[in-house]
Parts: sequence; structure tokens; C-alpha cells
Amino acid sequence: MASFPLLAIVVAIYSLFALAAPGWLETVLFGLPLLSGLTLPFRGGDVLLVLGLILLCVEVYRATSSSTGAILNHVLSLVVFIVALIELIVMRPMANMTFFLIVLMTASDVIAGFTVTISSSRRDWQRSQ
Repeated sequence: MASFPLLAIVVAIYSLFALAAPGWLETVLFGLPLLSGLTLPFRGGDVLLVLGLILLCVEVYRATSSSTGAILNHVLSLVVFIVALIELIVMRPMANMTFFLIVLMTASDVIAGFTVTISSSRRDWQRSQ
């Protein structure tokens, strides 16, 4: 489970709803009342973006490990990014800003994961000398 890329959950849920129930992504699920008296509406796609940001933070934290599971997680995260990018380019229901931002999150996960792991491993290697 430690090597499973969490953003794959967001990509899978978005893909499922975009193909099976596209109206859900645009439906207002709830509103957040603001001090100005207005209500900030949260649509299905917005909720998935918030979930993606939370999971991206968890992924960056998990990237600090240099174990075999962490390396496998980075490789699988790269696969998730490639699949999401292909979906964005090829599939009409995915061609929107919400899914584009999810693809950017997967790209950030890949870049941050490799960068954090390499710098953590380098620091550990320098201490051992």
C-alpha cells in the first residue's frame, strides 16, 4: 500500500464520473458560507481538486523516504501522470480546466517525488561518509 500513488484515486474517480455521470462534476454539492454573506459553491470537480491537493501534500511527505517502496511509488506516479496526460489529450470529456489541473498535480507529484527522494538520499549518503 505504501507504493500506491494516491493521486491515482483522484484520476480514477474523475475519469469514472466524466464518463458515467458527467453532470455530477458540475453539480453544486454544498456551499461554504463566507463572512461577506456570499456562499462559495463546491461542485463535484472542485471537491476532487481539493482532495487532489490534500493527497499531493501526503505524496510529497511520503517522498522523503528512499526505500524500495518509495521508488516504486515514484515509478507508478509517473505511470499515473502519463495515463492522465493521454486522457486529457485524447478523450473529449477530460478536455477541461479541472482535469488539466489534476494532470498538473500528477506532474508535480512526479517532479517533487524524484527531487525530494534524490536530495534526501544525497543527504543520507553524505552523512554516512
